[in-house]
Amino acid sequence: MMLCMSRMLRRGSAFAARLARRDRALSLAGLSCRHYSTETAPHIPGMEYQDAICTLNTLQTNASALEQVRRERSNPQLQLNAMRGFLERAGLTVDKLDHLNIIHVTGTKGKGSTCAFTEQILRNYGFRTGFYSSPHLVQVRERIRINGQPIGKDLFTKYFWQVYGRLDETKDAHGGTMPAYFRFLTILAFHVFLQEKVDLAVIEVGIGGAYDCTNIIRRPWVCGISSLGIDHTQILGDTVEKIAWQKGGIFKPGVPAFTVRQPGGAMPVLKERAKEIGCPLWVCPQLEDYQVDCGPLHLGLAGQHQRSNASLALQLSHTWLQRRCLPDHSFPVTTVENNGTLQAPAFSPSPIIVKGLADAKWPGRTQTLKHEEVTYFLDGAHTMRSMQACVRWFRETAAEHERSASGAVARVLLFNATGERDSAAMLKLLVTCHFDFAVFCPNITEAIASCNADQQNFNVSVENMLTRCLDNERSWRLHNRLGDNEGTQLLIQESLPRLPEHRGDTLVFPCILSALQWITQGRDSVLADPAKSRLPVKQSVTAKAAPLREAAEIHVLITGSLHLVGGALKHLDPASSK
Repeated sequence: MMLCMSRMLRRGSAFAARLARRDRALSLAGLSCRHYSTETAPHIPGMEYQDAICTLNTLQTNASALEQVRRERSNPQLQLNAMRGFLERAGLTVDKLDHLNIIHVTGTKGKGSTCAFTEQILRNYGFRTGFYSSPHLVQVRERIRINGQPIGKDLFTKYFWQVYGRLDETKDAHGGTMPAYFRFLTILAFHVFLQEKVDLAVIEVGIGGAYDCTNIIRRPWVCGISSLGIDHTQILGDTVEKIAWQKGGIFKPGVPAFTVRQPGGAMPVLKERAKEIGCPLWVCPQLEDYQVDCGPLHLGLAGQHQRSNASLALQLSHTWLQRRCLPDHSFPVTTVENNGTLQAPAFSPSPIIVKGLADAKWPGRTQTLKHEEVTYFLDGAHTMRSMQACVRWFRETAAEHERSASGAVARVLLFNATGERDSAAMLKLLVTCHFDFAVFCPNITEAIASCNADQQNFNVSVENMLTRCLDNERSWRLHNRLGDNEGTQLLIQESLPRLPEHRGDTLVFPCILSALQWITQGRDSVLADPAKSRLPVKQSVTAKAAPLREAAEIHVLITGSLHLVGGALKHLDPASSK
């Protein structure tokens, strides 16, 4: 990390010097450099990808940005005003965003999967697609996709310095402010999509909707709201009604919007928001209601909960095609239910749409990876409702794999949770999966210092992350009645951070790699690669793993955090880091 920061500081100084030299040259020529567009901004030679990532990471802890966020929290409308200001400083305007042909999607769970289905369907029609999502799993480039693929390192680097340079050189005139991490990436995504001339852009909301920085979009072609639940309560409110109000903030006058069936009091709030804004709102039908000649629709994403996401994607893509390509057929024919809710029709999907649903991929969500005798089940569930869906998916899918196993199977849980989320409640749901071991670790990819800038998080201290892991382990033991914390011993040798472990079936590791290496016990050749660092584990801990070495197969569920899943994928899928 220190090496990475050192490089960033050196590059940043060089960058500032280049800007200063250019300013002086233009000044001598009698030209102004204060108002150029990023469309003509040059790529700064020598500014490499890792330099861009390290510079981007400084926006996580930028003091003025943090103060700005605190100030705006009491007046959320300031967030959108600030975003418009940053957009203009970057050489963009909201008028330019109107040309992106946007599909705007929010929700508590499933919004990313809905976007993935939608993007794949429209790409299958031959459109050049842009897709902006968050968070990333392994590399930040995953957040900004062209035709389903993360933009290349060269392209990211080029556009990063164009946008960052414009913002950096105008900051003195604006109190030294720079956009925070997510705001900057949103601006960058808009710039990339405009420069790369995509036919459409699928934009996933970050948090909430009404005051999310993506909501500077004025004229989307269609909006969608996936399943709602309780999350980000400090920002959005502590009831599903308050959260629904925030999510409904992406509605725009005259722009069709679709939602799935919602829990509790969420639907009345969404209907009222749509009425206030002047937005026609429809509820999606069940997936089985769609008329398909080839039999039941097959989804590329596993899990029953993906069915509502797929139905929402069908309505979004179908409506975009109608409004964008067939302007005389702008709105669907509807039926009205007893409660006054408009019901969207279950049309007959074209073969292209059917194939799009089947081809969709969304890593880290109900994903299964089989490496020899070890099978990994990865799902970034981090709310109560998404964890319920994860448990249903894992129990069904793991049972299928166990039926074809050649002998006894050992089940292992690898878990972490972050933020204000109720990890104890999520762990209680996981008890029903009957794991042989529960392993906990922070969202740190590996304990050996390295320049892994894409996954660095400066907003949470290592001490806080480790404390959270110990709290999670304690909750698991209480749920399983495994006793208290007496009789602890050192898990790792003296050269590493001291973390306690118990004589029961729980273990805490200092990083994701060390946890995976212990779980797999050398039975996954990808993790056994000599190039990967190996932490010195005490003999007593090695002995504890005897059941893992003796089992015919090992099944590992990795869940609780998308950042945990991303860190695991970095090691399990080396291609994802290239």
